[in-house]
Amino acid sequence: MKLKVGIIGCGGIANGKHLPSLKKLTEVSVVAFCDIDINKAKEAAENYGVENARVYENYNDLLHDDAIDVIHVCTPNNTHKDITVAALDAGKHVMCEKPMAKTSKEARSMIEAAERNNRKLTIGYQNRFRADSQYLHEVTQQGELGEIYYSKAHAIRRRAVPTWGVFLDEEKQGGGPLIDIGTHALDLTLWMMNNYEAESVMGSTFHKLGKKENAANAWGPWDPEHFTVEDSAFGFIKMKNGATIVLEASWALNSLDVDEAKCSLSGTDGGADMKEGLRIHGENLGTLYTSKIEVDNEGVDFYDSEKIDEAEEEARSWIQSIIHDTEPVVKPQEAFVVTQILEAIYESAQSGKAVYLNDNA
Repeated sequence: MKLKVGIIGCGGIANGKHLPSLKKLTEVSVVAFCDIDINKAKEAAENYGVENARVYENYNDLLHDDAIDVIHVCTPNNTHKDITVAALDAGKHVMCEKPMAKTSKEARSMIEAAERNNRKLTIGYQNRFRADSQYLHEVTQQGELGEIYYSKAHAIRRRAVPTWGVFLDEEKQGGGPLIDIGTHALDLTLWMMNNYEAESVMGSTFHKLGKKENAANAWGPWDPEHFTVEDSAFGFIKMKNGATIVLEASWALNSLDVDEAKCSLSGTDGGADMKEGLRIHGENLGTLYTSKIEVDNEGVDFYDSEKIDEAEEEARSWIQSIIHDTEPVVKPQEAFVVTQILEAIYESAQSGKAVYLNDNA
């Protein structure tokens, strides 16, 4: 018996990541599609759905279908909470695209809905499933780096501002590169450290290059009038055990030191980084060493034709967690902490003061 999946939101991330991955799984059938643009739902159904797949404009109509087991939420950030909670209350398991929500309050309500309905909830942090991420996670969990007390989360682009959809809309997205790509870097870093106990956050955000007209950009010039989010954001995060994380995120920065969805780790017994491939380094018998680990990663851009292995692994792992009733790799409580920290960076940037975090989900 196959799990029946419904897709809510049939835009770029659904067609570039979720649907191609789900189509390769024999354990599922994608039976329903919803988008406020009904033509997008119809096109996705034709390309990825079963015969006679149903299409909807209103997600509540889709959720009334008792035959659907799983929902993938692929909509703008400001809708994540409402759709996810409604889907969980309708008895569906839910994968919601990153970030979990615009605010920690919204994210908490999603966790509460999953708990009261005894349904599974996960968030789309597919970079955990990259080959280098999997290898490095195994290294950290085996304790090879010792206690990781200082880390950097990297999400820097020189000029790659997404000019389509609602990426530049603060109201719909909740922010710019910090909540878009910084969220991936922070998720990876916290996962590697296995530390989700944040104590305080300091942050700065900038809207400097976004004000420029006719700027060079990988996806064409943006309209400064509609660029309502930050173009760069930086955070200093102190954990309860004293460990420190520096988070950097930008779509447009005058820097050649660019990396996306990467982290650097410093521990008592060794260090690691993803900046030039995957490097593990430390000392042995009084001698310093650096080992470069060869891994075969695919790209991370879901808007081209490149095969994305990590997306397939994410979908397969998620579906297997439902079939075998195990915890998903990305636990909602972990994604909550990511949202909580990102929210604190924005709050600190606005107030100019440190934000102290007193509780986690």
